[in-house]
Amino acid sequence: MNDIKLPPTIRATTDPQCALGDATYIIHAVPVQFSRQFLEGVKSYIPNGTPVLSASKGIETSSLGFMADILREELGEDRGYAFLSGPSFAREIVEGMATAVVIASEDYDLADDLADLMSSENFRVFTSKDVIGVEIGGAVKNVIALAAGMCEGLGLGTNAMSGLVTRGCSEMRRLGSTFGAKPSTVAGLSGVGDTFGTCFGPLSRNRQFGYRLGQGESMEQILESTSEVAEGVDTSIALVRMIKQRCKGYRLDLKYPILFGVANILEGKQTPLEGLKGLMNMPMRMESFDDL
Repeated sequence: MNDIKLPPTIRATTDPQCALGDATYIIHAVPVQFSRQFLEGVKSYIPNGTPVLSASKGIETSSLGFMADILREELGEDRGYAFLSGPSFAREIVEGMATAVVIASEDYDLADDLADLMSSENFRVFTSKDVIGVEIGGAVKNVIALAAGMCEGLGLGTNAMSGLVTRGCSEMRRLGSTFGAKPSTVAGLSGVGDTFGTCFGPLSRNRQFGYRLGQGESMEQILESTSEVAEGVDTSIALVRMIKQRCKGYRLDLKYPILFGVANILEGKQTPLEGLKGLMNMPMRMESFDDL
């Protein structure tokens, strides 16, 4: 976005003391896989009690933790934490286009304060107490977007894309239920809303990464040719490991076929086309187990 002119009130610095020393609020937007190392380097400059708003989405591959886990482990429990998510492409925000997001925090007063601080005529901020629901939505939607991109790259059409994204949202809801997320959160801005934006929006890095895989490029070719971070790549592998570790049941790959299928493709165990054929050849069953 080198053509975007930032307001003169925004000042860039690489000096953590200058940036953080007297901060009233801190916004953390470092990719999840690099967040722990970054926080370790700057935490001595962060004032005690200063609340942190995280805009990072995903699961850390080393610990299988969400951002809520990483922040508390690195910065302690003596401050408030909040988590921003929702369909919010940066370019559209800075161009003043209408955007709606949600901020989740166990401290509802903090969520309200941040919503008041960040809301504007073009940027609508809702609030929630369901931190785990917002975190799961923000992580899983990137994996679904990879699958949607592959579907488009293979030229499979709108029917296939719509079915894939809908079933992916079902897996998101099932996983959220396992971790105690509220169904309304999964159905809201941070879940289904962000999934729609990431799967169908032309600015989505994860969708574009999946599209190139579907077109036949290898992981190595894509990674070598871009400097942008597609969080869904690392999150996909970590997500499957987390499901195997924390979810009970037999044949988890049948409960989460899209999430497991994307991970298999990224690990080179099957091609995007083989992954789709595997989904289409799964045993017939009810659309939702809630109907049983």
